Parts: sequence; C-alpha cells; structure tokens
Amino acid sequence: MNDPRYITTEPWQKQFASTVRKNVNTYFKERGLSTKGDGRLVVKTIAMLAIYLVPFVLLLTLPISGWWALPFAALMGIGMAGIGMSVMHDAVHGSASSHQWINKMMGSSMYLLGSNVLTWKIQHNVKHHTHTNVSEMDHDIDSRGPLRFSEHVKLRWIHRFQHVSAFFLYGLLTLAKLVNDFFMLVQFGKEGHLAKQGKDTRREVVKLAFMKAGYLAIFIGLPLIFSALAWWQVLLGFLIMHIIAGVILGVVFQLAHVVEGADQPVPDENDTIHTDWAVHEVLTTADFARNNRFLNWYVGGLNFQIEHHLFPHICHVHYRKIAPIVERTAREFGLTYNLKPTLFAALASHVRRLRTLGRPQLVPVVVPSKG
Repeated sequence: MNDPRYITTEPWQKQFASTVRKNVNTYFKERGLSTKGDGRLVVKTIAMLAIYLVPFVLLLTLPISGWWALPFAALMGIGMAGIGMSVMHDAVHGSASSHQWINKMMGSSMYLLGSNVLTWKIQHNVKHHTHTNVSEMDHDIDSRGPLRFSEHVKLRWIHRFQHVSAFFLYGLLTLAKLVNDFFMLVQFGKEGHLAKQGKDTRREVVKLAFMKAGYLAIFIGLPLIFSALAWWQVLLGFLIMHIIAGVILGVVFQLAHVVEGADQPVPDENDTIHTDWAVHEVLTTADFARNNRFLNWYVGGLNFQIEHHLFPHICHVHYRKIAPIVERTAREFGLTYNLKPTLFAALASHVRRLRTLGRPQLVPVVVPSKG
C-alpha cells in the first residue's frame, strides 16, 4: 500500500485544525510557558531511571539469592516500562527539551531497554503518528498471529478468544522487539525510509547487532558474573522483567486506539482518506483516566493520546492542562471526543473491542461528518 493522503472538501475540517492549534498555542503564549519539559520531567526522569537501575545495581552488589531476587526483577520491569513511556517517548519526539542534544541523550535511554531509536522513530513517529489506525500502515494495529487489532484483516478461528489471550501475549512485546528490530530495520530499508535519513541498511544492521549484544551482556552477562544467582534464576528474572514491562506497555498503547469508538478508516482506490489529518487523529484516538494523577505521572501522559497525536511536539507534562481546550474545540466542531473516564472503563472497552474483532461479524466503518 502507498502512503495515503488526507484530503477533505469540507471546510469545517480544515477550520478545526487551525482553530485547535490556535487555541492551544494561545494557552502557552498567554502564560509565557515553553511547550517543552520542565523540572517535573527532570524529577520523573531521575525517578524512572532509579526504579530501573537501582534494583539492578543491588542485585550485582548484595548477596541476594533465590526467590528474593524476583521482586527486584519485577521492580525493574515497572521501571523499564516507565522509562519507555515517560523519558524516551518525549525525547524521541523532540518534545522533552528545546535543546536537541538533551532530547538525543534522553532518547538514548531506549538502548537501556534493548530497543533501537532509529526503528522506533520510523515505526512510531512516522508511520503510527501519520497513519493512525490505518491497516497495513500503522504497525501498532498489525495482526500478530493470534491477535487481530484491525477489522480490515482476515478473521481466523484463533482470534475468538483474543480478548483473554491478548493480556498474556502483551508480555512478549519487549522480548519480541529484541529480535523484530532486525526485521523492521531491513523492511524500512527496502521501503526507502533509511535512505531518506541518509542511513545505509547494512551498516545500521551491524550497529543494531552490536547494541543488542551489549544490552544482553549487561543485563544477563553481568548478573551471571557478579550476582549470587544461578544461571536459571538470572534468565527467569530477565523474563519476568520483560514480561511485566511488556504487559504494561502493550495495555497502555492499545487503550488509546483499540477501543470502542476509535475509527479504522480505509483509503480509497486513489490512496486517499477523505478526512483532514487533524480530524483523522481525533477520530482514531482515545483519552482515558484523565483525572488519575498517579497514572498521568507514570505513563507519561499516554492516557492523553488525542492531545499527543495532535501536538507531539508538546511535552506530556502539559497535557492535563491543554486537554480541556482540545476537548472543547472538538465538541464545538461537532467532533466526538473519545474519552474513557477511568482506567477500568478503558480496559473494559478494550476487552469488548477485542472480542468484537475476534468474532465473525461486520464492524461498520464510520465516515466523519459535522454535527
């Protein structure tokens, strides 16, 4: 599939795009605020790195053995997900700081998770943010074996119970990425994404291999050498860390797009989606649990996905303030603002959506209209 274009003949859609940008920009100008991160992001960065790395250092330096090590591995998994959501994510979008070297340094925290900045930028910043919920373009809704996230791919018998199995399979997310980064890098090379950035595919694959080897040497090799744990306990702890991080990341990612009310539009024969891009982002995305202060802090504002998709250059520490502005503007233009009020409501909606996608029934595609 070629990259779809977002074209509309309805003036109100273009007016919405300009109005919501104006309203949000006015909020920052009137208060003299930067759209980038501030002291709150600094504190959170330190906290997330500590949750991830302090237990690891303790495992290497203290005589911790046996099952006592498992809580440390679990805590590392929580920190691992927290770094991905609250530190790396903003930085790779360039929204953590106005200084690009700071964004680059914070974005490099992704290597501590065993992943790769280059593949993430293409998969997430380019494909997911540009073509949200468009099958075959947005990798976040690709069908992965027993999981069917898109209503436009073939339904198989194995999808029938995906509303249950999904939460177990999410645990494999970061483990699978240890290997899948290689396949994605080659694919992006074939599609020309690497050439556009002046990158050579073979060289990037070699660099990726060294990075992965270094990650495994640190987080498996060092505990084997310096900790009091047996080899199988080290591997078990490594798995527990990744499974916990994978479940957290998988659930948070999908609560924003694979829920009831989030559209999955299809380009026409001319590779055109007849919706303005900003309207498309509102219709394919959902917010959830906006009043949950702890959740807002831990997930790095990923529960404010409508705001994030419209303004990825704005740091997540500002989302709670600009969300009412975006919601009010959307409603003024007759757009549905998809908000799940609580985490439980979002989880329930995700389960129902997965169940619908796993059953042999038609799911209507909604064409956006004003009012």
